[in-house]
Amino acid sequence: MPAIQVKPGIHWIGVNDRTTDLFEGLWPIAKEGVSYNSYLIDDRKKALVDLTRSTKEGALLGQIADVMDPADLDYIIVNHMEPDHTGAIQMFRHLAPKAVFVGSAKTKAMLESFYGITERVRVVGDGEELSLGETTLQFFSAPFVHWPETIVTYEKTQRVLFSCDAFGGYGALRGTIFDDQCDDLEFYIQEALRYYVNIVARFSQPVLRAIAKLAGLEIEVIAPSHGLLWRRHPGQIVALYEKWAGYASSPGEPGVTLVYGSMYGNTEAMMNAVAEGISKTDLPLAIYDAGRTHVSYILPSLWTNAGVMIGAPTYEGSLFPPVAQVLSVAAEKRVLRRVAAYFGSYGWSGGARRACETLTEPLKWEWTDSLEFVGAPGKEDIRKGEEFGRRFAETIAEG
Repeated sequence: MPAIQVKPGIHWIGVNDRTTDLFEGLWPIAKEGVSYNSYLIDDRKKALVDLTRSTKEGALLGQIADVMDPADLDYIIVNHMEPDHTGAIQMFRHLAPKAVFVGSAKTKAMLESFYGITERVRVVGDGEELSLGETTLQFFSAPFVHWPETIVTYEKTQRVLFSCDAFGGYGALRGTIFDDQCDDLEFYIQEALRYYVNIVARFSQPVLRAIAKLAGLEIEVIAPSHGLLWRRHPGQIVALYEKWAGYASSPGEPGVTLVYGSMYGNTEAMMNAVAEGISKTDLPLAIYDAGRTHVSYILPSLWTNAGVMIGAPTYEGSLFPPVAQVLSVAAEKRVLRRVAAYFGSYGWSGGARRACETLTEPLKWEWTDSLEFVGAPGKEDIRKGEEFGRRFAETIAEG
């Protein structure tokens, strides 16, 4: 994609990545891709806002060349030091010999630690401004959204917020960069939720503090580091992030996430009965096979739904490992205060239910009920499973 004008004198010069399998080496994006959004401000002074990962530095250089000679850059704004934002910094260190790196005090220390850069670095404080001519940049500290050094940059004249990781999402851009030109907005909203829960959820309180800090700004465009730019209703993505951050301290929406694993099909047979029982209510139900679905895709449902139904066999006296992994990551991401129930098969002794409780103990989950059976479920077990699911769903619906 060529450089695209965001506002007069402000260009998107980002690059798409459709070849990386894992974001942060962990979260799958092979199907969805991701964009690394960079921005060029072409005024009396020239500023580059955010960079890209090292494997895409050639593409970024080509994008800049659409607008100007990189050697003419006066400033490189470093909102965030993570290498998907700064991997190209060494190249620009040499191609833009007069450019000053602008960031927070913690950014200055990280520039030396990550890249050995100690010269041409300017530290900006919270609320500090930098004039480029007709345009003025204002910097706001946004610590732990999602690293401690993070800042966001606001262009005051044309009211553009370069929000870094805040308000971003997975998903390579499909020919347009703007929300109002996108024909599949729901895809990007869902990928923004997955990105939020995968990357930012543990830092939900800092997210809410940042939203409160920026609430007084007049914003016409939100320009994040990943995903769509929001200009039709920039408040939409802010409201979504605020809602998602709120789930860190609230029990979630009425709905059930059913996470199961099955070794030989016995627990899966019961899962179908439990799911049937849940479906007899009007509650939303999402079902995930933990052995075949990456936890990245399960986390959004766990984050937003109040009810969690776990189905797994006892494995060597404990919980079936793929399901245990999901609960471990849920604990890492601080999925708090859910209402849960367990069902599963065992051969000669139980243990899976106890492991569920142990894994989620720091999360203050309320375990309401359990249904265990030996070997394969019989007809009476299946009947009990359906009733078990219906009863649990009614508990969730009642709040």
